[in-house]
Amino acid sequence: MPTLIDSSDGVRVALHDLGGDGPPLLILHATGFHGRCYRAVAEHLVDHFHVWAPDLRGHGDSITPADTGLGWASMADDVLAVSEHLGVDSWAVAGHSMGGAVAAKTALLDPGLVSAAWVFEPVIFPPTGVTVARQGNRLAESARLRRHDFDSFDQAIERYAQATPFALVSRNVIRDYVVDGFFETDTGITLKTSGETEARLFEGVDLELFGQLRSVAAPFTVAASRDGGPPSTVAGQITDQLPNARSVTWPDNTHFGPFENPRRAATEILATVL
Repeated sequence: MPTLIDSSDGVRVALHDLGGDGPPLLILHATGFHGRCYRAVAEHLVDHFHVWAPDLRGHGDSITPADTGLGWASMADDVLAVSEHLGVDSWAVAGHSMGGAVAAKTALLDPGLVSAAWVFEPVIFPPTGVTVARQGNRLAESARLRRHDFDSFDQAIERYAQATPFALVSRNVIRDYVVDGFFETDTGITLKTSGETEARLFEGVDLELFGQLRSVAAPFTVAASRDGGPPSTVAGQITDQLPNARSVTWPDNTHFGPFENPRRAATEILATVL
């Protein structure tokens, strides 16, 4: 069972202990996912780190009041709350998509808290992308149409395994996503993070963060695929904006790279933060 930690705005953040023995490493998840989706990555890290993964507000087992704003900037508050609860004053951080943006925001709010970060396609829009982000958010529209209910965990796992964008994802990751991302009902299972909540999360992208990146002192490694989507196409601009950053390319993967190749993600995390 996760530990529930008081954060801002009445949120109680669910924190998962993914095991290990060593200095603390925090994994920050992508939009619509949850901390335990990264167990396949963590299993390659536990010989070097004690790995922790929260469900950020609006996600998974975290408790989020209905009227709470879901702007991504506020999720850095959840990281600060977790850090205070554990007594951690310096994290190695790995962030995926939204989690990468939260890692950067956290490094801005508390410059000493992030010692080093590996981020995969952080969703941080440069000025040229702000207009696109503000116009008809297709990801939000798609989220509102997402299927919420299945007859069983097995049915959901099989459905996801056969559909884009999960077709290339490790089956173990899909199982973790489903088993810990749905709750049982009298008629089957239902998503913990509703489509409406996920849509609000997509609409809460921090549009000011790109302009603040030059104030991030911590070393960052920015990994990106070549799938042609906006997160991959702007990764180079993000790397250039960060004062202490390097880039890594994953030519054979998509925005779901850490789920498609957890071992490679772990190897790069170790190379970045050790």
